[in-house]
Amino acid sequence: MQTDVTFRCDDGFDMPGVLTTDDGHEGPRPGLLMIYEALGMNHEMASVARDLSSEGWTVLIPDLFSRGPKPICIARCIRTIMAGKGPQLADLEAARRYLVSLPQVDDQRVGAIGFCMGGGFALLLAMTGKYQASAPFYGIAPKQMPQSCPVVASYGGRDLVLAKDPERLRGNLVELGVPHDVKVYPDAGHSFYSKAPGKIMEMVGPYTPMRVGHHEPSAQDAHRRVVEFFREHLDGAAGTAPGD
Repeated sequence: MQTDVTFRCDDGFDMPGVLTTDDGHEGPRPGLLMIYEALGMNHEMASVARDLSSEGWTVLIPDLFSRGPKPICIARCIRTIMAGKGPQLADLEAARRYLVSLPQVDDQRVGAIGFCMGGGFALLLAMTGKYQASAPFYGIAPKQMPQSCPVVASYGGRDLVLAKDPERLRGNLVELGVPHDVKVYPDAGHSFYSKAPGKIMEMVGPYTPMRVGHHEPSAQDAHRRVVEFFREHLDGAAGTAPGD
């Protein structure tokens, strides 16, 4: 079941979001904060949330682009990812607090997952100490990571823009001694997990430096890896509470 919700941000702004639950699972479940790609909230992101919820997780997608014109919101988000700090992180923290306040969510088991732009945010959230696991898809890897929760990351090998990010991320996680699974799919490009919401992107995307386009075999394998990783590091994390 998907429901439109709102939650209060630190500055008093009521941010909308989409909450996805699966009535087939009983009792408090792990929660997932999902950050969408640069295309924003659309049917494809809603479909991804439903797939994740069917695995036993309650999923919240905060609408970070609700604070103004979409191009300006995108620019602000990218600036925050590159700087490692910014107001969007406060909004995501407000979203996390709302998620863990729900009676159907186990506040000791919270994960993050993000795509494209959202993948960059998922890596920033991994460093906050408030998540048990993070799953960035083709996200910009921080140059340095002082700490991190376990990370399962997926990149497309044909994505020329993020060619160096998988190894940088892997190196950071190895140095930290953090459980991780960083995989590059050689036959996939950027945004290989989700399907293009329009014909124009579907036609033009493969010819951009990022080689944007859905690649079903890679998407299926990445989904399997994320589910298995979350089963171990998120579902099994009871008793390890995130920070307040």
